[in-house]
This record gives sequence, C-alpha cells and structure tokens, in this order.
Amino acid sequence: MTTPLLTLDRITKRFGQRRGLADRALDRLARRGPARSLQALDSVSLTIETGEVLGLVGESGCGKSTLGRIVAGILPPSEGAVLYQGADLAALPPRERRRRLLGVQMVFQDPYASLNPRRRVRDIIGEAPRLHGLVPRRALDGFLDELMQRVGLDAGYKARYPHQFSGGQRQRIGIARALAVSPRLLVCDEAVAALDVSIQAQVLNLFQRLRQELGLTYLFISHDLGVVRHVSDRVAILYLGRLVELAPSETLFQRPNHPYTQALLADLPRLDRRRRDYRPIEGELPSPLDPPPGCHFHPRCRFATQRCRAEAPVLREVAPGHLSACHLNDGG
Repeated sequence: MTTPLLTLDRITKRFGQRRGLADRALDRLARRGPARSLQALDSVSLTIETGEVLGLVGESGCGKSTLGRIVAGILPPSEGAVLYQGADLAALPPRERRRRLLGVQMVFQDPYASLNPRRRVRDIIGEAPRLHGLVPRRALDGFLDELMQRVGLDAGYKARYPHQFSGGQRQRIGIARALAVSPRLLVCDEAVAALDVSIQAQVLNLFQRLRQELGLTYLFISHDLGVVRHVSDRVAILYLGRLVELAPSETLFQRPNHPYTQALLADLPRLDRRRRDYRPIEGELPSPLDPPPGCHFHPRCRFATQRCRAEAPVLREVAPGHLSACHLNDGG
C-alpha cells in the first residue's frame, strides 16, 4: 500500500481564553479557578490519499476551519501529529518543514478579506514563487500570464488591484496564488460559500478541471452537503470537534449510519421527495467550552441511552471503508 499524502494522527486543538489584568484580579477575589480552554478538536484522525477529494462537513463551530488551518500549517496542534508524505512535520528541521508545507496551500472563504487591497494582482500571485526561488525574475511575467489564464483570468489585468474585480474573479486570484508554488494538496475552506450560486458552479468546475490537469488533492471544507456530494470521493462528518462518521461519498449519502449524519441528510433537497415541512435538528449546538459528557451529540439525539450520556463512542468500521462513532452499532 502507498503512503497517504496526508495523515492526521489524533489531532487535538485547544484555545485558551485571554484574560486581562482586571479579569485575573476578579478571579482571585472571587476565588475562581483558572480560565477554561476551548477544545476545538478532540483526537481527530484522518488520511487523505494522493489525488482524492475528501469533503469535511459539519455545523458552524464544529472545528472544520481549525482542522483546515492545522493541515495547512497555519495553526499548530495542541496534541497529535500531522504527517505529510509520511514525515512528521513537527519533527522536521524548520527549513525542511517550510519546504514541505509549500506543498499544502489554502484557498480561503472570503475573497474580499483574503487579498491585500494595497497590492496589485501580479504581486499577490507572484510574491511566493519569487521569494522561494521557484521562478526566475526574468520569467515571472510569463509565469503569471500562464497561471492567470489557467484559472480563467485575463492576464492583461495583472496590474490591477483586488477591488477592481468581482467576487468570483477575486476567488480565482486566491486560487492562482495557491497554485503559484505548485502544491499537491489544496485546503479549500468554504471556498465557494461567499459566491453567488451561478459563480459557485463555475468555481467548482474550475476545481475539478485543475484536479485533472495538475493531479491535485483536495481537503474540501463546506457546510453545503450538495456541493460536498458533487465534488468529494469521501466525506468526513465533524460534530463539536469529534469525527463521527467517515465513508465514501455515495455510501454516506445513501446509507448514513450516525444519527447526526442522518439528521443532516434528512432535509437535503431531493427531486424524488415530496414537499414536506422543514424540521431542523432539535436543540442547539453545545458550547465547546462546556461540551456534554459521553457522546457529544446525545442531548440532541432521539436514540440516546444512558451509555451515550456517560461513555464516548469509538470510531470503528461498520462496513468496508465506512467508519462511525455510535453505540448503536454494537447494540448499546
């Protein structure tokens, strides 16, 4: 078996609450304990094979973007290891780690906020390959022209500023910036969520074409199940920082196992389904500062038992290639 392009081994991420001097003084006077930390991710393990698209789905606040930033090297994990091409990035010398992380680039959600408004497009796209010595200075203009044309932009616009482009064009600039260092893995964090529906389709088609032309691998983060089904080979479902289900795309959409996945898919629009009233998942997403004991989903699950309230289920295989973390799978 070949080594996965990326392996996440029991990734946990905690964020501490920042407290000012006044807050700390009040804590001492009130004899309160130290500030609680927010656990955004709880022992998440995943692999991404070369050339595949792994969709990552969950409600807002479940840890999707945090996981994407850890994969891209923007955030360090609190615990666990990120292995890229079999090498533990944290164990590598800094120069080698930076070199390897060039192979993982990120496309952000907001094309209005992710581009420097004071820089021209040629500088936004061309800075990284120039600084890393990937393209000679004399060849940079030709490189930028070819790259802009590849993502569907007029190369004659490279002297313009971001505000002179539409939202869809700005997202293409962000994609070109990510591609400029010849990555193997793109982390797409809600990369089409801020775009109009018609523009979303164009950008999704661009991602598909780039995958075929460049042999790219994607971690595709989205809350839009329809988009995820369209682009993904496998789908991972996160709930409150924990991985609750992982399966091939068609398997997950046709035979979801975890009650949370079933609830998410129950109201996905389908042409073969008669009109009926919308029924959201009962209850609210608990705070990551105070997650429920046992299975995090049990306060909202109609199948919850006493065991669910006390014991966290283990992610295990329920069918070939289909993993789920639910006590119902072993009769609990």
